[in-house]
Amino acid sequence: MSKTTRKLEELVLAALANRAAAGDAPGARQRAEYDRLFSGILTLIAPRIRHFIRQYGLADHWDDAEQVCAIAVHTALASYDPEKAKFTTHINWQLRGELQGLRFRLMADQRPSARKVAASTISLSTLVGGDSGEGSTTIEDTLEDEGALDMAEAGASAYLARSATAALIDAYIAEDRAAAMKQLKKRARPCKALVREQRPDLPVGFRAGNAFIDPREIERLEERLERDRLIVVRTLFEQDSQYQISSDTGLTRERIRQISRRAARGMAGLSQRDPRFQLVAEGPVAGHA
Repeated sequence: MSKTTRKLEELVLAALANRAAAGDAPGARQRAEYDRLFSGILTLIAPRIRHFIRQYGLADHWDDAEQVCAIAVHTALASYDPEKAKFTTHINWQLRGELQGLRFRLMADQRPSARKVAASTISLSTLVGGDSGEGSTTIEDTLEDEGALDMAEAGASAYLARSATAALIDAYIAEDRAAAMKQLKKRARPCKALVREQRPDLPVGFRAGNAFIDPREIERLEERLERDRLIVVRTLFEQDSQYQISSDTGLTRERIRQISRRAARGMAGLSQRDPRFQLVAEGPVAGHA
């Protein structure tokens, strides 16, 4: 896990601990502390926000895009469960959802079908006259969304798919971690001198175990797994450019392709073996296998 990711997780956990209990109103000091933590979180994920804004083609609407990203962070903090996923994975879906919604609102009028009927986006707060000519109401009060049920069902399906995908990535990383730890244990030597070298503070009667693993190896493994997680998300599920990923990670495009292919095969196998992931068995992962 990188220093930035570790710091982000610490700030998120602090923000969650600082929230008022359900039904309680936060005090002024609590609000100020939450605002400070929230500002720190925004600062750490600012590069990610800039990347997503450019990816969704919203550079010309930068202020609006940053506002919806701030909303996404609030939503992510409110719904985050540290037991289910890393915050870095959880926030990606929130940012993408808010930016996708903003892009749809801004660009819906540019579709050929919309231009054909001279459609234009107007404020729902626009006032119109009442049926009897007395008083006024808003356009929002007069609209009936016939597709609301279908949209709600589609949104629920999309949410379930995102949740299943996040769980699938977590399961793949867990399998990768277990396999790597198994290899580290095989290479580890049952050497009391090695233990003594790493921990000179241990008592004289200490007996070394059969598989002493250097903590630095475990730390490097976790950093590699977190890097691979981001590459998997960006290549298989967000279709990011390999040039951009290579620039961000310092890896060659060939190495990124190797990591992506290996992850695609691993997750395709998981989606077939584990009934929890049937929702994504026919999705983009299976297509990359």
